[in-house]
Amino acid sequence: MSRTRKRFGRVSRLLATSLGAAILASGCVAGSEASQEPTAEARAIASDTTIPAAILGQGADPRGEAVHYLEADPATRGYVAVPEGEGPFPAIILIHEWNGLVDRVRQVADALADEGYVAFAADLYHGQTGTSRAENVALMQEARADPAAMIANLDAATAWLKARQDVTGRVGAVGWCFGGGVALSFGLDGVDHEATAIFYGSLIDDPERLATLSHEVYGTFGELDNGIPEAQVRAFAEALQQAGIENDIHVYEGVGHGFWLWVERDPDAATEPARDAWRRLRDYFARTLGD
Repeated sequence: MSRTRKRFGRVSRLLATSLGAAILASGCVAGSEASQEPTAEARAIASDTTIPAAILGQGADPRGEAVHYLEADPATRGYVAVPEGEGPFPAIILIHEWNGLVDRVRQVADALADEGYVAFAADLYHGQTGTSRAENVALMQEARADPAAMIANLDAATAWLKARQDVTGRVGAVGWCFGGGVALSFGLDGVDHEATAIFYGSLIDDPERLATLSHEVYGTFGELDNGIPEAQVRAFAEALQQAGIENDIHVYEGVGHGFWLWVERDPDAATEPARDAWRRLRDYFARTLGD
């Protein structure tokens, strides 16, 4: 075991059909988009191309565009960032944290576009965002009250992407915190897609339900996360193994919930785990969404 991560391993894949939505249990404990001024160390790290500047609070202004993708809900607007070149490219759906679709998520979409993906940040809050814990919780609870609507939202995002001429047809999903749990639900109950990446999101440990996944699963978690403790992550990994689902699940030592998307909050502890998680994420999408 390395100093920064605990690996639960990768097992053989089982192809099957989808089942019901996963239970969205634990919430986020990270704050809203507003954060402390980045430290000099965080600014220096931002110049390192092996880690996205976006997750250090050093991302540039979003360069993509807002799009309507739900005909019956004009208030809902996603965000799309497109790589340079003609394509076609694989696509990734980004699922926001508990505070909604904010610029930090748009900036990560830009970073994924730089990696060669049409990156689409979905909006599960009908255009709303939170600026406090109370607002974030209220928005999250409202969305969770109708899990079928969230899956329908992401199904619509998938259809919107697959209708584009610059998309290969291969689509993955990644989410953080609230969005990480939704990503798992989408993998179980949404339209067929090729990848599910979970950052410290709600989990289940039922092998029969997980056996309905049709692709390898990525997971990044923090050892100090009280909301999603290591025991739950281990149970999830073991259930994936029992179900025959290939996976890349890691628990990083010395970091807690929300560490990856907000590295500047504790750069001493979070930088190396975040760098390794980014390397794994890039490799994961390359093997699941590539030709």
